[in-house]
Amino acid sequence: MKRPELSPVPDPAADQINDATLRLSVGYHMKRAFNVVQADLVATLKPFDLRMLTYTALVLIVDNPGLSQSQLAAAMDIERPNLVVLMDELERRALINRDRVPTDRRAYALTATLAGRRLYEKATAAVAVHEKRLLSGIDEATRTAVIAALHSIEIGQTGEG
Repeated sequence: MKRPELSPVPDPAADQINDATLRLSVGYHMKRAFNVVQADLVATLKPFDLRMLTYTALVLIVDNPGLSQSQLAAAMDIERPNLVVLMDELERRALINRDRVPTDRRAYALTATLAGRRLYEKATAAVAVHEKRLLSGIDEATRTAVIAALHSIEIGQTGEG
């Protein structure tokens, strides 16, 4: 017999919490929105046995064939030892290949396998549906403005221009 799905039990005490001061902060709104996006994205990627980090790595590898592990670590803003764990997982699943760079025996060029490219296509399509669903109440001009504002914060912090 199939068990019914359980819905989270609402906490009446949480509704009584005054977060008005926090709601004046852009960062607080960003974090609350990210929590919603992240939870839905986790559910979206689960059928593909991908997490946010493995999905991000796979997309960057497919979109940038021959990318080095150092370049990927920089693009993802993660430490190289943590990246190696991700690469091991993707390689074990036969989604990517790591080939030594002939001119630098310490470096690896990363490429997606056929299975990796197929998974990329399916997962990116699912992520597009996820975004469309989550952002259905936001018009294109607002969406573009939000992306521009977030990008402005990002490059202001990193000093890029």
